[in-house]
Amino acid sequence: MERQVVMIDKYLETLQAELAKRGADPALIQDALFDAQEYLKDEVVPNDGEVDEDGFARAVAEYGSPQEIADSYVGAELTVKKAMAVPKPPKGRSWLQRFFGVAADPRTYASMAYMLIAFGTGIVYFTLAVTGVSLSFGLAILIIGIPFMLLFLSLVRGISFVEGRLVEALLGERMPRRPRIVAPEGNLWERIKWWLSDRRTWTTLAYMIVQLPLGTLYFVVLVLALSLSTSMMVTPFVQVVWDVPLLYVGADAYMLTPWAIPVFFALGLLLLFGFMHAIRGIGKAHGVYAKN
Repeated sequence: MERQVVMIDKYLETLQAELAKRGADPALIQDALFDAQEYLKDEVVPNDGEVDEDGFARAVAEYGSPQEIADSYVGAELTVKKAMAVPKPPKGRSWLQRFFGVAADPRTYASMAYMLIAFGTGIVYFTLAVTGVSLSFGLAILIIGIPFMLLFLSLVRGISFVEGRLVEALLGERMPRRPRIVAPEGNLWERIKWWLSDRRTWTTLAYMIVQLPLGTLYFVVLVLALSLSTSMMVTPFVQVVWDVPLLYVGADAYMLTPWAIPVFFALGLLLLFGFMHAIRGIGKAHGVYAKN
């Protein structure tokens, strides 16, 4: 069995090197390694638990060499990326077209949606992380401490995949669609050490905690940006229709003069499109941050 495991590990190392050589995305490499390991282990150790000494060679012959698998994954990824890519704007556009063209970019509205959702998910993530860590340490001296900790860590890993799907769908950042390579074979204590030594366990916990202030900040920025710009655009029309002052400084009320009405509207419009550029940039930056 040990010899078969070593051969599987060698295959996975070669596959990882071939994918890296082709410039594959780290998320794609993780998916490919997980799929390969699952297939090879099933062939070497069938459901009856008996080790099949010839299973590895047969599995590689059916599954493909590391070079073939790397080509297959990279080719499929490029095909999917082209099919799902947002059409690029034509070249040679003026700065005005680029500035106002943000309104036609689907990623702008997807980033807005994520910034709204992040406020709710931030509350949920923070609550689960703080509660789970507190109870894990509190129950550590009891017999149910270890099972609870493993359950909590499994929940954390599950949340990371849910958040990954959300980030990929709304922010366009390629995220892993499979777990990392499964924990090495061994007793329960070795598996626990593997969970605790995996840095992604702790980076995910940190992400869940930080998501609360980030989600709150995103929500406040989005609401203030949209309300400020739209109010500047709407205020002149409301004043003209109802003839009431909408600008107050202390106890004094002010009416816009006729020449100021189009200026006020234009400023609101420029602010709106400027905020849209900033929101799209925030979404892109958060996607990179979440992936790392």
